[in-house]
Amino acid sequence: MSYSALEQHFEQLHHLQHLGAICGWDQATMMPAGGNEARAEALGTLAVLCHQQLQDERLAGWFNDAGNEVLSLQQQQSLKEMQRVWRDATLLPADLVRARSLAGSRCEHAWRSLRQNNDWHGFLPLFEEVVALSRHAASARADALGLSRYDSLLEQYEPGMRTHTLDALFDDINQWLPGLIGQVQEKQGHEPFLQPQGPFATGRQKALGLEVMTQLGFDFNRGRLDVSAHPFCGGVSDDVRLTTRYDENDAAQALMGIIHETGHARYEQGLPVTWRKWPVGQARSMGVHESQSLFFEMQLARHPAFLTQLSPLLNQYLGEQPAFAPENLARLYTRVKPGFIRVDADEVTYPAHIMLRYQIERDLIDGNMEPRHLPERWDQLMQHYLGLSTKDNYKNGCLQDIHWTDGSFGYFPSYTLGAIYAAQLAEAMQQQLGPFEQLLTGDLTAVFDWLQHHVWQHASLLSTDALLTQASGQALTVTPFRHHLEQRYLS
Repeated sequence: MSYSALEQHFEQLHHLQHLGAICGWDQATMMPAGGNEARAEALGTLAVLCHQQLQDERLAGWFNDAGNEVLSLQQQQSLKEMQRVWRDATLLPADLVRARSLAGSRCEHAWRSLRQNNDWHGFLPLFEEVVALSRHAASARADALGLSRYDSLLEQYEPGMRTHTLDALFDDINQWLPGLIGQVQEKQGHEPFLQPQGPFATGRQKALGLEVMTQLGFDFNRGRLDVSAHPFCGGVSDDVRLTTRYDENDAAQALMGIIHETGHARYEQGLPVTWRKWPVGQARSMGVHESQSLFFEMQLARHPAFLTQLSPLLNQYLGEQPAFAPENLARLYTRVKPGFIRVDADEVTYPAHIMLRYQIERDLIDGNMEPRHLPERWDQLMQHYLGLSTKDNYKNGCLQDIHWTDGSFGYFPSYTLGAIYAAQLAEAMQQQLGPFEQLLTGDLTAVFDWLQHHVWQHASLLSTDALLTQASGQALTVTPFRHHLEQRYLS
């Protein structure tokens, strides 16, 4: 049967991608610097092998014949997802795939030291190559799909999402977000709080993080925690790799990073076991993936009821001090202050960081901006959205993120889409199970069971719109996100 042949073929692809994911994790965490060129070449070869697997000349016939076979509803959706992945892969020639992989590996590796040295001019030639190849890829995809360049890349991360929808969502947020930031800062200016006094040994922070991961249900038999320059969740569902970074003067950074990545990991570990080797059994989109990490970090971990449970753990692992009292933690972990670094931003100012990047990457890919103009444009938008200047401060400005170094354009909107999805899911959960004041006071099983039933088990069997509608009873809307922020920060 052709459908069975397709399953076997995509299972082989999954194994290759598994190896690539683990090699990528090792490159970011444990690989010696001298191994980068060889690793880049190896990953480039692996990327070509994966690409060749998707360009196998037998696939077209198998897809055609499988469409005439009697399939279950799940198999029909699986066939649709395999076709989507196949279609995306066949849009690009193998030499372009390899060139992008090599350029991305070199740019990302160099970024690690160039950012530290605030070296924009050293970074620019590498970045120009990445952008040129990304534009080439976007043009090929756009011509085949009948989309704009940028929408053709957005489709890879958020299937079905388009620029006109993003513009409407972000225009809505932009109407009320600046005023909200000002109101919250005014309110918090009259609310004193205690700053925890370090230093906090890295080993103690790691032990605390592992304890919290355990309470959040992470399966250590199928995953682990390590250190990298930029926190991430990688690997595959049965072998999830989390990373964070530690600052001995600020324990909150690593802890909240761990909780965030644990949300990603729980989603991966909760995907349906019987479908994990095929596209239909994998994450629906990057936005849905981000919704789970933000659900854990923002909706749960910064809620007063959760912080009441966290307080004794902080005292146990980091040493008792008044700053770890629940009431102080609630003020400390919900401070709103415009800052330079996206990954350290509070949830109120965070959308401004994403809107900035969205405008830049859209214009870069659509050819309305050149890479050399990035620092100037970044500074202009940073001043517009957050009132901060990054002139000559490349390290904390346009060099701060890893995503563009490997050509991941179209990815950034997923972060704020994830926050919107998370708020919509949180509102629905509380309508069905009760308020978080009750749900987060002890055992979190009911919370995780709800997510398993409404999100994790569906993987890519449902579209994002169908997933949200089935879970919350309404289509995508910014309203719950706005209500969440106003209730948490102004009430």
